[in-house]
Amino acid sequence: MATRDPDRKRQQLMEAALAEFAEYGVAGARVDRLAKRAGISPGLVYSFFAGKEGLFEAVYEAIVEQTVGAVPIDADDLPGYAGRLHDAAAQHPQVMRFLSWYALERAEGAMPEIVARSMADKIAAIEAAQRRGSVTRDKPAGEILALVLALANMWQQHTEDVRHLVTPEQRRTTITDAVRRLITPQEPADA
Repeated sequence: MATRDPDRKRQQLMEAALAEFAEYGVAGARVDRLAKRAGISPGLVYSFFAGKEGLFEAVYEAIVEQTVGAVPIDADDLPGYAGRLHDAAAQHPQVMRFLSWYALERAEGAMPEIVARSMADKIAAIEAAQRRGSVTRDKPAGEILALVLALANMWQQHTEDVRHLVTPEQRRTTITDAVRRLITPQEPADA
């Protein structure tokens, strides 16, 4: 006899939605198809979320929460942070495809609160590292964060013409070296 476990069904729905949205984006996703992937009725989707759009946003927020928790920033080791972000992206290509769809389909929308809070916390951490002298003050903390995030995810967002330029085994080192060069304070020149 089947048991009613709404938390389990919600989790199954979130996993199926990630797969569906990663493959088709929100515009191409179909509620009946993702419900079938989750093993639930299409009507149940609407009891958990405000339709496909609400589910798309919920998956995005879950990814952000999971990433912030799994890959916390260490502003005194931004090269290591970038490397860990790269590793997470390489281990979860479906998440990266989802995030690409999110960027395409939500480019004009307001930044979700969870993202704004996370970015503000990361900028504050980098500013503190700048005050301690472990990160250069040559650029504002927000610019440094933007560059670190772009470098960490650079191979997830390019086609094979770019990816083939550096072997998969060398990509992490390329990222961490670039971030190290970016953030290392310069020695003052002798006067």
